[in-house]
Amino acid sequence: MKKLTIGKLRGLQELANNDGVFNICAMDHRRSLSRMMEGGHVVEGGTSYEEMAQRKLELCTHLAPHASAVLLDPLFGAAQSISHGALPKSTGLLVSLEASGYTGPSEFRMTELEEGWSVEKIKRMGASAVKFLIYYRPDLIELANKLMELVETVGQECQKYDIPFVIEPLSYPLGEETKNPAQFAAAKEQLVPKTTQHITALPVDMLKSEFPSDLRYNQDKAKLIDICQKLDKASSVPWVVLSAGVSFEVFCQQVEIACRGGASGFLAGRAIWQEAMNIDDPKERAKILKTVGADRLKKLTEIAAKHAVPWYKKLGLAQDELAETAEGWYQQY
Repeated sequence: MKKLTIGKLRGLQELANNDGVFNICAMDHRRSLSRMMEGGHVVEGGTSYEEMAQRKLELCTHLAPHASAVLLDPLFGAAQSISHGALPKSTGLLVSLEASGYTGPSEFRMTELEEGWSVEKIKRMGASAVKFLIYYRPDLIELANKLMELVETVGQECQKYDIPFVIEPLSYPLGEETKNPAQFAAAKEQLVPKTTQHITALPVDMLKSEFPSDLRYNQDKAKLIDICQKLDKASSVPWVVLSAGVSFEVFCQQVEIACRGGASGFLAGRAIWQEAMNIDDPKERAKILKTVGADRLKKLTEIAAKHAVPWYKKLGLAQDELAETAEGWYQQY
């Protein structure tokens, strides 16, 4: 297997715990967090910068100590959590690159980079890794090719600055699937592994994958593990499962199944903390995050510890073989 460069290795080590498992808490939500804060409504003028930044600080303060790493955005969370001392020095920092949402119609979704933000800046601020989200359908060939070119470009920037690249491809319904959730759920069992094969052939280092089915329509654990194993086989890089806003109870099942199918952990946000975000009283929010939120993160960590595959094993290398450090390595670096 191809060895890692030293910067990418260090970044992946920072994202994982000492056992090589990713227990990452996502806090990079922007529009979805604003909606939660406003009780599910879109408010004219939106939520203020101060309100959004404060919620991010609360999330990081109460949950980051229990995570191997956190995922934050540049607008309201990443630098703010560092400058306010909310991010423990032992917790890795994954920072998003993309702008929130997408451009184009709902059935032809294009991702854009956050204006004024870059891989270089993420590296300069001392982050562990770059995260980039795309909406991807392998059957929309023209759009898929454009998105793959974009991912390739970001990947090359991450190679230039020697920082890990975490890619997050999300599928979405087309045609009749938009009216039939069961049909889309069945389609995902093929879409997610195929997307994984396409995207991890590019210069990426880690996959943040959606669960490749839907437990509302498929509860056959053996079949679900088999689907995750197909995803694992399709991926050339270590992967984690994301929560996508499902309930905590459902996500616990998904994490166990995904890890038994080859995942190296989880990257979860709303499944851990969503109930706290529409509470107006800051003391009550803090109480929920310190108890319910922290306990959920600990529970997910226990599940991953039992079932997850250490990320470096996906590369087929021992921990001391992951990077080239022979005499004089620095002269060629």
